[in-house]
Amino acid sequence: MKLNIAVLPGDGIGPEVTAQAVKVLKAIAMEFNHVFTFKTAIVGASAIEKTGVPLPEETISTCDKADAILFGAIGNPKYDDPSVDVRPEQGLLGLRKTFDLHTNIRPVIAYEDLLNKSSLKVKQIKGTNILIYRELTSGIYFGDKHYSDTEASDVCKYTRKEIERIAHQAFKAAQGRKKKLTLVDKANVLASSRLWRKVVKEIATEYPDVTLECRYIDNVAMALIINPRQFDVILTENMFGDILSEEASVIVGSIGLLASASIGDNHVMFEPIHGAYTKATNKGIANPIASILSAAMLLDHFGLYDEASLVREGVDKALKLHITTPDLNTKYDNISTTKVGDFIEDFIHNPDETNLNFTNIHLGQSTII
Repeated sequence: MKLNIAVLPGDGIGPEVTAQAVKVLKAIAMEFNHVFTFKTAIVGASAIEKTGVPLPEETISTCDKADAILFGAIGNPKYDDPSVDVRPEQGLLGLRKTFDLHTNIRPVIAYEDLLNKSSLKVKQIKGTNILIYRELTSGIYFGDKHYSDTEASDVCKYTRKEIERIAHQAFKAAQGRKKKLTLVDKANVLASSRLWRKVVKEIATEYPDVTLECRYIDNVAMALIINPRQFDVILTENMFGDILSEEASVIVGSIGLLASASIGDNHVMFEPIHGAYTKATNKGIANPIASILSAAMLLDHFGLYDEASLVREGVDKALKLHITTPDLNTKYDNISTTKVGDFIEDFIHNPDETNLNFTNIHLGQSTII
C-alpha cells in the first residue's frame, strides 16, 4: 500500500515522540513492502514564531493532500496569558475544524504489566478496556466567545447532524465489543445535553443489540475511578470527552500511553492525547508509546491489521521488559525516548526473538538477540 502521511511534530516533546512513531512506521513499511511517504509541516507555537499564525496555509495544503496526518503536540508557556489573541492551541482546533475531524476515538487499556503503576488499586482497574468516542468539532470549544475584564462567555451549541454522525459510529463500535454504550451528558442542566440524549435515544432503536445507558458527567467522572470496568464504549460531547480521557490516564498509569484517532469524512489524524510538556523538551524522558500506538491506529484505519497488531506486540514487549521512559520505569534509569522507539523498531524486524541484550540497550543500540 502507498500512503502519503503529513507529519506535524508541533512543539515541546512533540517532535521527539513523533520521530519514534515515524521510525516504527518506516519499519512496518520495510517489513510488509509498503511505501509510506512522509512530509513534515509546522503547527502551533513553532508556526507562530515562523509565520505569525498557528496554522499556516502551507500546512493546511500539506495535510489536505495527505492520506493521513500524524500529529505530535502543541503548546508553549509563553502563550499562557489569557489576553494573548494568537495561541498555539488554535492550530489544533483549526485542523479539527478545517478538515471536519468530528469523531475522536480514544482507547483506554489497563496493561497487565503496568497495573502497579496506577495510583488506583489493581483490583479496581484490572481488565479495563474502554473506548471513548468524543465529538471533536463543535460544542463549547467552538462556540461564540466573548471576553472582557468584567464579563466572559462561551456558547455550547450542537446540531442534530453533529450528534447523529458520531453516535452511529459509537453504536457500531459497541456492536463489535461488549454491546454496551454509555452516553455521558448533563441533561438535567444543559439544553445541549438534552438534545444529545434525545437524538442518541432515537438512534439506539436502530441498534437493538446494543444496551444504551445515559449518565451524568459528574457521576461518570466518579465511577471511572471507582470501577472503570463497568464501561465499554463511552459517547460524549467535546469538553466532557476531553476531561474524561485525561482522567482515564490515571487508570493506565501514564498519559504517555493514551493514543487517539480523529476521523472525518475525508481526512484522518492520529495523535497522542498528551500536551507539549515543554519542561521535558530534549531531555529524552518523554514517553513515545502514545504516539507509536497512534501510528498503530493509523494502520488499523487503512485495514493494515496485521501491521498494527505487530506494533502493539512490540509495545507490549517493551512494557514487559521495562523498556520504558522514567514515567513508568523504576528498574532502569537510562531508557530514553529514542531507545524505546529503537526497541519497538527492532521488534518489528525481529518479532520472534525473545531475549533482550541489555548491554546494547544501555549503549543505545536496543538490539534483540
